Order: sequence, then C-alpha cells, then structure tokens
Amino acid sequence: MNSSFEPAALDRTTERVNRVPSSLHSQKRAVADDKRTEHCGQPGLTGGRSTGFGSASYTPGYKTLRRVAFTACSVLLVTSVPGGAGCSDDSRNSLIVYSPHGKEMLSAFEQAYEKSHPTVDVQWLDMGSQDVYDRIRTEWSNPQADLWWGAPSLMFIRAEEQGLLERYVPSWAQAIPAGYKSVGGFWHGTFITPEVIMYNNRVLKESEVPRDWDDLLDPKWGGKIIIRYPLASGTMRIIYAALIQREWEEKGDVEAGFRWLRALDANTKAYTADPTQLYLKIAREEGVLTLWNLPDVIIQKDIHGYPFGYRIPSSGTPLIIDGIAIVKGTRRFEEAARFYEFVTSKESMIRQAVEFYRIPARTDIEYSALPRWLTELELRSMVLDWKSLATHEMDWMKKWDQTVKGRGRMDEGRVPERSP
Repeated sequence: MNSSFEPAALDRTTERVNRVPSSLHSQKRAVADDKRTEHCGQPGLTGGRSTGFGSASYTPGYKTLRRVAFTACSVLLVTSVPGGAGCSDDSRNSLIVYSPHGKEMLSAFEQAYEKSHPTVDVQWLDMGSQDVYDRIRTEWSNPQADLWWGAPSLMFIRAEEQGLLERYVPSWAQAIPAGYKSVGGFWHGTFITPEVIMYNNRVLKESEVPRDWDDLLDPKWGGKIIIRYPLASGTMRIIYAALIQREWEEKGDVEAGFRWLRALDANTKAYTADPTQLYLKIAREEGVLTLWNLPDVIIQKDIHGYPFGYRIPSSGTPLIIDGIAIVKGTRRFEEAARFYEFVTSKESMIRQAVEFYRIPARTDIEYSALPRWLTELELRSMVLDWKSLATHEMDWMKKWDQTVKGRGRMDEGRVPERSP
C-alpha cells in the first residue's frame, strides 16, 4: 500500500466535527463575542464536504461543445487533439480540466480565471470521478487533460501509484493535514465531503425519513429508492465500500457487507447512469430516497429548486477527502499550476464554500470569512480503515456488479428496471 496515504484525523474517529482547527480557535472566540451575525467557522479535521459528480454515459458539460456544437473540431477535442489545439475558435491557449465538480462551479471558475488570464481558454469536461480516472488512465500514452480537479483521495492514490500524476506542491501545502495529501507531492486535498440520505421533501416529512443506513433496508422502502450507478461514481463507490467494511468489522465476515447491499438492492427501483437522471427521478417521485453527497444535494435544492432534503446518518458517515492534481505528460504544466493555485487560493475556497457548499480542507482560512451553514453542520465520521478501503474497493465494486446488482429484487420476486 502506498505510504503516502495517512488518513490521520479521518482514520477511526467518531468525534463530532463541529470543532474548528486549533489555528482558528482564537478567531472563533473573537467572532463569537462579536455577535456571530452572518459568518461561521470551519469544521474540524474530521468533518466534511464535497466530491464526485458526473456522468457514467459521458454526457459532459463540455465548454468546447457549447461553443462549437458538434463540429469535427469538438470530436477531435475529445478523441485525439491534445487540449483541442488547433480547434479553438480564438487564438488563446487552451487549458483542459477534467472534473466532477458540476457545471455551476466549473463555469464560475472558468470565467473568473479567464478574466484574470485573458490569453487562456479554460475548457472543462464534467464527468463522474470514476470516469475521470478511467479516462486519464486510458489516455496515459497521449494525455488530453492538463489538470484533474476533484475525486476521492483513494482515486488519486491509485493514479499516483500508476504514474499518472505530475509532482506539484502548491503554496498552501502546509495548511492541510498530512493525511489529506500525497507524501510525494503528487496530489493534495481541497475539500471534505460528507455523504447523506437524500429524500423528496414533498413526499416525505422529515420525521418519516430513515435515520440511519440500516433503516433503508426496511421493506416499506421497496421500490422507492433510486441509486446512481456506483461503478461510475466516486461518491457511490466510497459509500458502498464503506458499508461493506462496516459490516465486515461488525460481523467478522466480508460477505455480510454484500448481504447488506443485496438487501438494499431489493429496495432499489433503478440505478441511474448519471446524476441528472437521479435528480429527475427523485423529483418526479419515481423514487423518494437515495444516497448522495451533501454539497450536491444543497446545490440542487437551493440553486435549482429541486424538492430535496437530506439526513445525515446517525451512526456516522464517510467523510471523503476530495483532491486535485496535474496530469502526467501535460504540455501546459505552468498554466496548469497557475490554475491549480487559482482555484485553491483562500479567496476561491471561501467562494466555493459560500456559493457551492464546499467544506475547505485548508486550516488557514479565516473563521469569519466562512458561511453560517458550516458552523451549524454537525457530523459524525463513520469508523473506517481507509488504507484497507483503498486496497479492497475496486474488487468489491466488481463483485457487487457481478453478484449483487439486480439480484436482491429478483429474490423478492420483482423484475428490475434496465440499468447501466
């Protein structure tokens, strides 16, 4: 196992995370004494926020496709021409970013960076974090991307081991704990992401929502759960792997984890190929429950008006470290490094917390600059062995796909919907 992964504060802790890093304690007291009106504090190092969105079916929000539609140049951008060079509709230098962070945040930081760097054309591909990893691995001999912005740390660890990342140590590297970054300097954590139970709040009252993971197995939820297809989603892969590990440790048998997921499968109506279909199905009441990451739930609710609420599982939830890295072999290393620093600066992190509900991993951000919702958020970290999770997650997900998906519903006598 790669020794660069040392999940310090996240490894085996069940403390609440409404604490702040020690560097912010004095600031918190000062702000608290000053009425604490519209700002809030950073959660402690076990608390979390943000990661993996995107599409299993490769329906990314290409900026380039929006600009030039389905021309031959847009095809070349995706399949052959590095960074779309030669296909741009202007003379600027292109910078290609692969990310699961969603069109809202990617568009905002594309525009902000281009405003301060007018000679650069930022082109982003929005897809699931697993799809990003698979694509970078496939393109290793002829890299198309310059920067990988967003995915669970387990994926960055794997990519580092496979030689897919360039070494780059950002200016703020000392402002995050050792367990949130590569020892070799190949990737660094940006956000912390809690996973939650999402529900349709038009249909369910808060008192009716499952309080913990095991409550999802109640037969009354049969046919009422919709799940994002796990193999293409970093978020879902971590949730499922964490639940397998939890059952394994509690019952002493790894098969207990697969039995748990089989019971969940029995209550699952469909697996969607991408987040958009997940949101639509829950909003249309084709299902009323799902598992997803907290920031995306809040974005869909507050920005897009979806009827969504969330419940943080009472026994604890996986808190994912979301990372960033430069892709090995990029021809635009210096520009990629500038963009890396730009989107992870204090100013950008504060904006990401305020507008896009991210929890910064940096511990040097002023307490008073962060939004109120952050202090009000109370989480309990699921007890996990992250090194073991990194070792087993890929094999577990393959086994789930081959032996669990759809079979729980067949056992219950229900015909499963078509899924990816």
